[in-house]
Amino acid sequence: MNLAVRIFTGAAAALACSSLASAQGLVTQKNLSLGMAEAIAEAALAKCESMGFKVSAAVVDRGGQTIVMLKGDGSGLNTPEGAERKAYTARAFSQASADFVRRLKDRPETVGSMHYTRVLALAGGLPIKAGDEVVGAVGVSGSPGRDEECSSPPGRVLGKRPQSWWAK
Repeated sequence: MNLAVRIFTGAAAALACSSLASAQGLVTQKNLSLGMAEAIAEAALAKCESMGFKVSAAVVDRGGQTIVMLKGDGSGLNTPEGAERKAYTARAFSQASADFVRRLKDRPETVGSMHYTRVLALAGGLPIKAGDEVVGAVGVSGSPGRDEECSSPPGRVLGKRPQSWWAK
């Protein structure tokens, strides 16, 4: 095969590959930074501590992966797992984990959802939003009956909308 044919064949192959790659494109998504996740977890932990509770707080990213886990001094052995699973539940279903619990009661046909490994059907997890997009979630565990209140945004740390953290 002569040099000109090889060059032409190589160029055609490169062009075909680049066309395929550009046709598939890239997805651009908003995601939480470590700094923002730390600020949210620390604010939730501080709020719970100010209410007299010893808790753990976790923040997960848009893919449900834990970014930050803070186990408060004196918090129970099970609280880190509870916080992470509540955050995961809020992210997975794009709603407060308390709303997920209500959905299970109101729509019995959805009860199978609570059997996923990382899902926890208890209040205390809230989605974190950027605009209308859920970009993560926060979960708190260790304040029986008050976890949702503890996980709610304190004041205007990041801006507040009902039932969620709101990233600016």
